[in-house]
Amino acid sequence: MTVFNTTAKVPEFARRAGHLASGERIVPEEMPVAFTYHGSTHAVMMATPADLEDFAVGFSLTEGIVADAAEIELVEIIGEERGIDLQIRLADAQSEALVSRRRHMAGPVGCGLCGIESIEQAVRVTPSVRGSTLTMTPDQVVEAVRLLNGQQPLHMETRAVHGAGFFVPGTGLIAVREDVGRHNALDKLTGAAARAGYRGAAGAVVVTSRVSVEMVQKTAVVGSPFIVAISAPTALAIRTAEEAGMTLIALVRGDEFEIFTGADRVVSSSGEAARRAGNG
Repeated sequence: MTVFNTTAKVPEFARRAGHLASGERIVPEEMPVAFTYHGSTHAVMMATPADLEDFAVGFSLTEGIVADAAEIELVEIIGEERGIDLQIRLADAQSEALVSRRRHMAGPVGCGLCGIESIEQAVRVTPSVRGSTLTMTPDQVVEAVRLLNGQQPLHMETRAVHGAGFFVPGTGLIAVREDVGRHNALDKLTGAAARAGYRGAAGAVVVTSRVSVEMVQKTAVVGSPFIVAISAPTALAIRTAEEAGMTLIALVRGDEFEIFTGADRVVSSSGEAARRAGNG
């Protein structure tokens, strides 16, 4: 299997203590990654060239191209001069559905909301996780972020990539993926979890970024009732999490955080649900 460089060493001038001096810095690589299904390119993302099979599976799941990783028969990673082509072969039924979907697309697709042709598809119904009985204590929320911060080797080396992890209360952080793009990191985590057979409802998705609506939608595809983030959410992300029955926790700093939806899943060690300020 081809291994791609994920970092590069570059020259720089740095100002330290009032003086400029030459030096070197390690920065992450970023390159075009194409998702090609049965010879037809569906999307091209700028991404870190690592965990590419996870990326292919996770992207296919979160974009609704497949409903189960088993519907992907083969992923072939082809290195090209200026990028990477992920050649993905689907089972017959999924291949036919994708051909029909592409036939009705109005124009070319780009990054972000790939394969989307209308506003209705962009704000599509997010899978519900309302039936989940999973809970987390405040200490577990803090622990999840602490563990993620300590298990990002590429970020520790470059300080320039996002991380996404899957945290299981009582077990710990069982999977982490990194990428220059926050959506990509979560897609890679989705693929890794699906390939390993992890049950999404058993844990929380933890991310180092802000929470956009796409991050909530992707978390729902994983099946997790929790998304825990270091930065803030958007208003649409909050509304979408509420509609899906998801617990959205953000702005985790040290032992402090804010709960925007699903506060009843955050319980004390005695089992008492968290209460919003002003409600007793």
